[in-house]
Amino acid sequence: MKIPKNTKGVIGILTGGGDVPGLNPAIRAVTIRALREGYTVVGIRKGWKGLIDIIRDEKVDNSENYSILTEEMVNRIGRTGGTFLHSSRINPSKTSKSRVPSHLQDKYKAEFNDLTEEVLANLAFLNIDYLIPIGGDDTLSYAVRLYKEGFKVIAIPKTMDNDVPGTDYCIGFSTCITRTISLTHSLRTSAGSHERFLVLEVFGRYAGFTSILPTLAGAANRCVIPEYKFDINLLTQLMLEDRFKNPSRYSVVLISEGAAFTGENMTYLDSDMDDYGHKKLGGIGERVSDQMKHLSLEYNKGVPVNVINQKLGYLVRCGDPDAIDSIVPMAFGNLALDLIIKGIHGRLVTLRNGRYDNAPIDIVTSSKKIVDIDRYYNTERLRPKYKSFELQPLFLMTSL
Repeated sequence: MKIPKNTKGVIGILTGGGDVPGLNPAIRAVTIRALREGYTVVGIRKGWKGLIDIIRDEKVDNSENYSILTEEMVNRIGRTGGTFLHSSRINPSKTSKSRVPSHLQDKYKAEFNDLTEEVLANLAFLNIDYLIPIGGDDTLSYAVRLYKEGFKVIAIPKTMDNDVPGTDYCIGFSTCITRTISLTHSLRTSAGSHERFLVLEVFGRYAGFTSILPTLAGAANRCVIPEYKFDINLLTQLMLEDRFKNPSRYSVVLISEGAAFTGENMTYLDSDMDDYGHKKLGGIGERVSDQMKHLSLEYNKGVPVNVINQKLGYLVRCGDPDAIDSIVPMAFGNLALDLIIKGIHGRLVTLRNGRYDNAPIDIVTSSKKIVDIDRYYNTERLRPKYKSFELQPLFLMTSL
């Protein structure tokens, strides 16, 4: 199906990286506003993968890679979680040989290939004038590349880790925090019944916002984050101290998946890397559990403390969005259209100090957004610290 040209313009939209609640509301907001302003909207399926898999031949069925979006279509999905456009972690600027589409394999034979030329040609084939990618820093780093190539891009930040630079908030973060708090409180009943340590591993590769904020809210006694390598002996002693003070004789720690023991690196499931150079994380929660049980013998007069170890994982990223992840995506989608209507591109829509705004898109690749340890993390007590809440933004330590 050939996308007809539109005198007002054709807008493409895609979602990349991990799914989060709030993606579908953002797609809905972009589509409805754009259609009412007279634009055509094309949904690119499977993230950047959809833009490299297209075969530029009007006789070929490319319906697996894109579709024209309608108001009826997006209204049905606007209240649901996940992304109905699907997603991928493909990096067109560094596509591994095994991921190069079959119709391009004679042209691209290197171990890693830059397919940007194909992406730009495919955007032209689809008559797309503006592109709105929704993603985290990996997905949006390639959006920066397209912008530098001269394409009109408006980016929307999405990630449970809330670590996209330039914005205080990313779609998916609130639901993640809400679920983490809820699930932790639910698991307390088992920890209390058996007088155990409760160790919960949560997402967070480089930034510890998803563990430090629930701890600040009272969901856990302690948290360990990627920004600070922790001493397992200290953590065990603190957890025993917390357990002793608790009438139900249990204590809780939240572990960011990117956290690491003193003198070590992150814990990986295997050595395979994605197109952005990341190995799959996992297992730090289990390692902490094993070592704390062993060390409890030493610090608890020879009596071991058993552990409940749970990886929250996809439980915090599945399902419907909460209120904030229903409202913010609506605003972000409309902000993107505001910019397009004004003829502005090369921007990242943002939420800063409680106000909606936008920033240059290359801020995504110019810095890292992580927890300010000196300001917000007590390294001696392995928990959040704060002095005053006066005039602080909603999510406190996630502000710039």
